[in-house]
Amino acid sequence: RQLNRKFNGKHRSCPVDSLSPVSDRRRRESPENTHVAGRIKVEAPTTLSTMESHGAGIRRVMVLAFCVAGIWSAYIYQGVLQETVSTKRFGPNKERFEHLAFLNLAQNVVCLIWSFMMIKIWSSGNSGGAPWWSYWSAGITNTIGPAMGIEALKYISYPAQVLAKSSKMIPVMLMGAIVYGIRYTVPEYVCTLLVAGGVSMFALLKTSSKTISKLAHPNAPVGYGLCFLNLTFDGFTNATQDSIKARYPKTSAWDIMLGMNLWGTIYNMIFMFGWSNASGFEAVQFCKQHPEAAWDILMYCLCGAVGQNFIFLTISRFGSLTNTTITTTRKFVSIVVSSVLSGNPLSTKQWTSVIMVFSGLSFQIYLKWRKLQRMPKKKKKSN
Repeated sequence: RQLNRKFNGKHRSCPVDSLSPVSDRRRRESPENTHVAGRIKVEAPTTLSTMESHGAGIRRVMVLAFCVAGIWSAYIYQGVLQETVSTKRFGPNKERFEHLAFLNLAQNVVCLIWSFMMIKIWSSGNSGGAPWWSYWSAGITNTIGPAMGIEALKYISYPAQVLAKSSKMIPVMLMGAIVYGIRYTVPEYVCTLLVAGGVSMFALLKTSSKTISKLAHPNAPVGYGLCFLNLTFDGFTNATQDSIKARYPKTSAWDIMLGMNLWGTIYNMIFMFGWSNASGFEAVQFCKQHPEAAWDILMYCLCGAVGQNFIFLTISRFGSLTNTTITTTRKFVSIVVSSVLSGNPLSTKQWTSVIMVFSGLSFQIYLKWRKLQRMPKKKKKSN
């Protein structure tokens, strides 16, 4: 008995005893082991999940930075090339490239090839997208609108064109209030007044003689009128695209890009080469005589295609509001870059009007963000 007591007292943690169900239950129920087990069971997964979420957050920030860099670099450089082609004099005879609509045709062709390649590479083969012929009406306005926008560079400077094209909310709100009877809030009207006031102020201020000398046909009313028509046609294009997307929900961004540029290529080919005296033949001849102009046009088109790629990536990962914020800030930076590179710095009053426009646009973005933040709260209350 003494030996048994001695043996049991000294060897309670023997392997055989540790494997028994009773001892295992006692060990789990002891306060010390419960604390250790709890620490192992709770803290390890928490630490692991924290590390995973931290890594996912870093990756998300890096992807966002990649999108910002891609959109900014592509479209800022495209703006520089657009201004160069429209104002530069090429060759020993200092000839201008007068056929700016040719840029849209070249852009359509490059984006058509690009979107076709992307569909072949990334498409999973799912059917159900919009048929190619459904884009014919949107293709008309998408051909006329950008052509007017780029033709405006013959009459007004590049910063003026960027500002005018940034005021898309003005015709949208006018049409919404007058035609559809939509009631807008006071902050939304404040945004519109800031943008409209800034654009009007910039238009009324005197343009420097150096800037005017670079324009082919200086005429501010014609230039701003073309930009306004561009915005009007863009509004119809966007509405038609939304209608197509609603009818064919499986339509991807690449499908839309392919359909729009297919019809844009067809319409621009007819316009540029449809008759013997069409301007497309002169544009091709100019590019043959001045290879540097042809190179600028090619790079302009590639920048547009790459920029579209980054826009699709941004919208798919972060939403349209983030994309709007990036593209709006890009326009402001484009004006700064243009002012520096062209050697035509803006006056203090002109910078004031620029700040007015982008303050209105930034306020509009903030209102959209606040509206999105309120939506989940409304859903919770309704549930």
